[in-house]
Amino acid sequence: MRRTLSLLALVTALPLAAPAEEIGKVGVDWIGNDIVIEALADPKVQGVTCHLAYFERSTIDRLVQGNWFEDPSNSSIACRQTGPVTVGDIDKGPEGEEIFSERQSLLLKSLAVTRIYDAANDTLVYIAHAREVTEGSAKMSISTVPLWTTRQQP
Repeated sequence: MRRTLSLLALVTALPLAAPAEEIGKVGVDWIGNDIVIEALADPKVQGVTCHLAYFERSTIDRLVQGNWFEDPSNSSIACRQTGPVTVGDIDKGPEGEEIFSERQSLLLKSLAVTRIYDAANDTLVYIAHAREVTEGSAKMSISTVPLWTTRQQP
């Protein structure tokens, strides 16, 4: 029983497969730190793609800084219509819906993208932000996709 619980704890601590595709990586210094760029298709809104950029620390930087298990919370996002838009069954509440999450530390921090529907302006709002268990982060980035351009005129 104890072995099963330990295995379960290990499996739940492992990062889940991200629904994003790495499309680029830019080296920023001589010790191997990079900016990673990923394309993320909204799973419930066909025709919308977000491009997410975030900082990835190198092994050398982790050794020098002493904080082995964590990447910075900095990120940037840009979302655009990349085809005909079909909005599926999305959460239209004020807290929105998380559409992407990727670990930035072993257990305590992840980079997330949340979609919020702005009904008054018929716009999808995407926010890239850090989700931290112990201490929240104010670092975020925002992008919008207006839906009025995809609606047919009467």
